[in-house]
Amino acid sequence: MIVLPRARFSTALREDARKKIEQLGYADIVVGIPAYYSQFTIAHVIEQVAKGLERYFSDKKCLIFISDGGSTDDTREVAQEVDISKYNIEKIVTIYRGIPGKGSALRAVFEAAEFLRAEAVATFDSDLKSITPEWVKNIIQPIYQGYDYVCPFYKRYKYDGTITNTIAYNLTRALYGMRIRQPIGGDFGMSRKLIKDYLDKDVWETDVAKFGIDIWMTTTAIVDGYKICQARLGAKIHQEKDPGKDLSHMYREVVGTIFKLMEQYDHYWKKIKGSKDVPILGDFVGAEPEPFDIDQHGLIEYFKIGYNNFGGVWRSILEEKDFKVIEKLFMEEEPEKFIMPVETWVRIVYRYADYFHQTPRQKFKILDTMIPLYNARVASLVNELKDMNDDQAEEYFNWQAEMFENMKDYLLKIWD
Repeated sequence: MIVLPRARFSTALREDARKKIEQLGYADIVVGIPAYYSQFTIAHVIEQVAKGLERYFSDKKCLIFISDGGSTDDTREVAQEVDISKYNIEKIVTIYRGIPGKGSALRAVFEAAEFLRAEAVATFDSDLKSITPEWVKNIIQPIYQGYDYVCPFYKRYKYDGTITNTIAYNLTRALYGMRIRQPIGGDFGMSRKLIKDYLDKDVWETDVAKFGIDIWMTTTAIVDGYKICQARLGAKIHQEKDPGKDLSHMYREVVGTIFKLMEQYDHYWKKIKGSKDVPILGDFVGAEPEPFDIDQHGLIEYFKIGYNNFGGVWRSILEEKDFKVIEKLFMEEEPEKFIMPVETWVRIVYRYADYFHQTPRQKFKILDTMIPLYNARVASLVNELKDMNDDQAEEYFNWQAEMFENMKDYLLKIWD
């Protein structure tokens, strides 16, 4: 039987997966693919991962571990049918146990990797369309060069990754002093030492086990002093989501995790001033990012409904001058003139982080009132970035992150 470390009293591994892992005995590299309703994309991801492992790590014993959340489509059946035997690579397809969410899926991957004493672990999202064998090389190779945590560095369409571009990148950089461009990117590499550290943390029965896992992994790696780099992966083309329709649940969990980590680690980030570059390794691989439409009208409508529902809450949380900006946006009838100043957005984020911190109970209800403001910020970005190409938009996002850094004293002033 697999013996779990003393700090853990539960497991994300089902008995069928445990037996298969025991039969394997060991693996040098474990690649985890957390899956949920991915029947149309998962075969491609498995095939590209297998090709990458065979092409660049043929001297290693490798396992591809598909950790599914109980999909009722054909995700697991499709994954089982993908024949990678010609690559001499092992594959396990299983349903994880635990709280529904990506975190529990990754916990199962990590537990398998720990038991198999894997030297390197990688994770790739199951809806990737642009993954190539070179992604596998660029994510895993740095682990063999002494890095513990490898973050993705994508080329993304200017309106993609709105949670990253409005909050996650900005706060990771401003709070913890590390310019990690995609802290919730989804495709990561990790060392054996870091995996053990993750598993020993007491978070797996919490909300982190949902969508908050990526930012938790990144923040933990920073605060615990692990050696971090970024890997060039080219464009991330996946099943993009309209920020106004599909991301509210994810926003609540990602931003909630960020704010909770701010409370846990305020002794750390209060001391950080400025930020530093994080090494970017490897050559860009894959396709150029694909443009897609964004429903600005829906974003503005969501914001205005939010104003009617939460205007009184916003007035109590925000500075008066920022609430006046929000009032003006509510009255704005021409979408092309809908602009939220960056300084206003920075203060909104910092005020909400502090309000979350000061509220003893029902913290996540606070985030519900913040989501319409996030939609307003994204609607503003549609106008601000309208005439920019992706490279120019990237310069804008870095300037915005600098604004979060430059205004960090504002956060420090209100935090206590």
